[in-house]
Amino acid sequence: TIVVAVPGIDRVFLHNPGANNFFYASDVSEEALKKADHFHFGYPTIMESMFTNEGSELVTLMKKVKEAGLTTSLDLSAVDPDSPAGAADWDAILKKTLPYVDFFVPSAEELCYMLDEEKMHTWERLAEEKGKDITEVIDINKDIKPLAQKCMEYGAKVLIIKCGATGMYYCSGSKEELEYLANHNIDVDAWAGRDGFERSYVPEKVLSGTGAGDTSIAAFLCSILEEAPLAQALQMATATGAMPCWPAKSV
Repeated sequence: TIVVAVPGIDRVFLHNPGANNFFYASDVSEEALKKADHFHFGYPTIMESMFTNEGSELVTLMKKVKEAGLTTSLDLSAVDPDSPAGAADWDAILKKTLPYVDFFVPSAEELCYMLDEEKMHTWERLAEEKGKDITEVIDINKDIKPLAQKCMEYGAKVLIIKCGATGMYYCSGSKEELEYLANHNIDVDAWAGRDGFERSYVPEKVLSGTGAGDTSIAAFLCSILEEAPLAQALQMATATGAMPCWPAKSV
């Protein structure tokens, strides 16, 4: 993938899926899983094998990893409406996959497209009218929380929704639902039943937002493996996401 970051316009991605379209659950060996503590899977949205047949291969993969005793996380990427991925039933795919996902970390735009495409078009029109980014016009209570509720109903245990430069919305299941995470040295009392918004750090100068989301999620997952409480993991995520543009200040 080549990312073209031209000043003044949104990023352009030139992408050839290559071998990604032929990646299957069987490509993840039992031996590799035995050596791992956590399994993070990114971008089934650009892997044809993972979204055909209502995501049956993705479900097989995530279920296989859970049965191996690992914690799991899942990230997404934007869906091209004119691509084969655009024709997939993402609502059905997520409904089948999220029971096997401990930490679900999509962006607001990606998730809205999958669960409520009409609302996504409303966001786009509003952002165009105001001359702003989509994440600057969405309302957490009215727009984000209904999407989050559906994800939790589908089976996600901890949900982080990346909302661009504004920050991250987060919520988590009950203590009973997260109790098994204690086996992975996670302080369930510090993680369970949470709901809120972690505001981003504001850089003095933004060169490019490319990679900020992935960087922040990497910090979030590292914090989990270092047994940090949710509040600390979120702070590390937002701070690290802004680091390419340091110095920055908190808001």
